[in-house]
Order: sequence, then structure tokens, then C-alpha cells
Amino acid sequence: MTHRRVLIAGATGLVGSHILQRLLQDDTVSEIHLLSRRDLARQHPKLHLHQVDFKQLPPLPPLDEIYLALGTTIKQAGSRAAFEAIDLDANVAVANAGLTAGAKRLGLVSAMGADVDSMLFYNRIKGELEAELSTLPFETLVIARPSFLLGDRDALKQPQRHAEKLGIFIFKLLAPLLPIHLRAVEASKVAACLVTHVPAVSGEKVILSGELQNDG
Repeated sequence: MTHRRVLIAGATGLVGSHILQRLLQDDTVSEIHLLSRRDLARQHPKLHLHQVDFKQLPPLPPLDEIYLALGTTIKQAGSRAAFEAIDLDANVAVANAGLTAGAKRLGLVSAMGADVDSMLFYNRIKGELEAELSTLPFETLVIARPSFLLGDRDALKQPQRHAEKLGIFIFKLLAPLLPIHLRAVEASKVAACLVTHVPAVSGEKVILSGELQNDG
């Protein structure tokens, strides 16, 4: 495909920022539409910023592909309800709006433990999101399920808390002993996987964390 028109929701995040960078460098991509709640300083001839309220999305421009990298934590969101509004409701709203705009392909940043029957709230919401998206009539749905994400959060003005730094240290230290799907994975590899597979595959494809290690 050439002259691909793509949409990214969550381009300021750890994986989303890498998705954006790769698509900016892709000569087959002619338009990149970003959905964000706040203004972004970055400028590029391909870029089109849309400041939106995810609860009331406006009609979107014509699209071919969607990349969903919206996500937060319960602590950042402030409550379970607020977390669900972002990680589930906002993502589903973008997917539906993208379908109306003509998008036929979608890539999702999910999580390794995603499961609609999980006893863990976070994993259950991720599983519900995957299930919702699977019911929509996309020609392509690529779901990446990373484990613990590694990357430069400081560059995104998302300084790591002490517990996060400790978690990264432990994940790296124990990596040789952990099953491959539980090992920490670079955010850049998750992005590389999605931007490679979304334009290339048909149907639904789930890529587990260990498989993401081979991309990028």
C-alpha cells in the first residue's frame, strides 16, 4: 500500500511515541492523524493533530489504519472507573470512529495477561478491550501483548518512580530465568511489531511478548 492514512491514539506514550517515529519515517505513509487531549509541540508535514474529548469524538478524516496505544494505570487515573474509561471505553470509541472513517486495519497495544476472565482488574479490562475489538468488522486486527515495558520514560517527561526502577532492575536481573513471555520487552520492539504486521496481514493475529523480542 502507498499513501496510507493512519491514526494514532496514545502517541505521547512509551509505545505510541515509537509507533509515531516509525510511521514518520515510512514513505508509504502520507498522513498521520494524532488524537490527543492536549496540544503537542511536534510538527511534521505528515502530522495532523486533533485535540479531542475521547468521550465525544468528532468525525474523523478518511483513514486506512488505526494504532491504539492509549493506556494508563489505576494510580494515574485515580480510580478503577477512570482507568476503565481510558483503557476500555476510549479505545473502543476510537476504533468505532475509525471504522466510520473507512479504516480497515487496526493494531492494539494490549498486555501479556489480558483475559476477560482474569481475577486481576487490569488484565480483565485489557481482555474485555481485545474481545470488543474482535467483534468489529476490521479486515486486520493485530494485538501485541507485551510484558513489562522498557524504554526512556524521562524523554517523554514520565519520570520513573523508585518502585518502577526497582522493577526494571529485577526484570533485567532475572531475565535469563524467566519464561520468554514474561521477560521485559523494549517499547521500540512492540512498536516495530505493530507497524510491520498491521499493513501486511489479514484477519486477527495475537503476538505474545516473547515473540515481540524478535522485532525492531
